[in-house]
Amino acid sequence: MTSRLLLKVTCAAEAPERANQAFTVAAAACAAGAEVSLWLTGDAAWWAVPGKGPDLGLEHARPVEDLLAIVLDMGEMTLCSQCAERRGITADDVREGVQIAGAASFVEEALTEGVQALVY
Repeated sequence: MTSRLLLKVTCAAEAPERANQAFTVAAAACAAGAEVSLWLTGDAAWWAVPGKGPDLGLEHARPVEDLLAIVLDMGEMTLCSQCAERRGITADDVREGVQIAGAASFVEEALTEGVQALVY
């Protein structure tokens, strides 16, 4: 049975280490063969839009763009619909492979048997 990991990242430049850790864990889980679902909420929503996510400027950290590419290639990425609407982000704005969904979808994923959920 493949492990399923559900991650929600809620921060960006205001908490760079926490944000980077979320993307690092998501990419590492993909590389380890887990099914990964990464949700972008709050200011992390900007990473759903090419070129809009902040540079975290962390030494010794892999660039978020590299980590996002891994997750988009090997996992799933979802943008919170309310977060997108508050920021004026539409489906036409997001990276290829990013879906937009609401809290009910997150809860449904989180309550699926065998899912481990982490919030950063």
